[in-house]
Amino acid sequence: MRFYRRLHPFHAISFDLDDTLYSNHPIMVATDKKMVAYLNKSLSDYGIDSHLYRFDFSFWWPFRQQVIVQSPELQHDVGLLREKTYYLGALSLGLTSIEANIFAATALAYFVEQRSNFTLPQQTHDFLSFLQRKMPLVAISNGNVDTQKIGIAKYFTEHFHASIDNKLKPDRDMFDKTCTALQIRPEQLLHVGDCGKNDVFGAINAGCQTAWLNPYKVGKPLKVLPTLALDHIEQLAKILT
Repeated sequence: MRFYRRLHPFHAISFDLDDTLYSNHPIMVATDKKMVAYLNKSLSDYGIDSHLYRFDFSFWWPFRQQVIVQSPELQHDVGLLREKTYYLGALSLGLTSIEANIFAATALAYFVEQRSNFTLPQQTHDFLSFLQRKMPLVAISNGNVDTQKIGIAKYFTEHFHASIDNKLKPDRDMFDKTCTALQIRPEQLLHVGDCGKNDVFGAINAGCQTAWLNPYKVGKPLKVLPTLALDHIEQLAKILT
């Protein structure tokens, strides 16, 4: 554990989820493989010759970009962006608007189910339970993992995920809403996350304190110094007041 700024008393802890509490990369690699098989099967049921296409990232990317051009606000909602991407792609393959809507909604549901198909080690559950008894915990995520399904929703007083209503980190929107919900000042929130941009810069820009935890070495590099850096999540126990 290394300190870069003076740590002031804090009354709540917020956590990023992906690549902070667990490694998200292998989960997404496995999910992407399942999605290709699922999309091939699903679209073949609509009479699409799946041998003519490989419904992987390269197929859907142009439609994703088209959605963003048409509706820039959807950049803040990764789930809705994915659903609209599937919808436009399905239309291009000849599905009717009604068929494309059904296909897109069911494909998104399958995606969320698969990307949430993992379990956390008991040690993580035990530590979150320990922290929860000390002070309120909040989840602040740009992603769309199902916290109920992975068994951690019960530890969080609030859960904010990026959406049409909640702007993506590093925007200060979700940090501000967290402080409002908990009725605390920004400096009384300690945010823990892996990304130097989304988590550290975003939280500091919102006036919060930050603990940089980057165990999987995937977050963007630091451009501003956090309050402190953690080698592992359990070190938080040493700074609880």
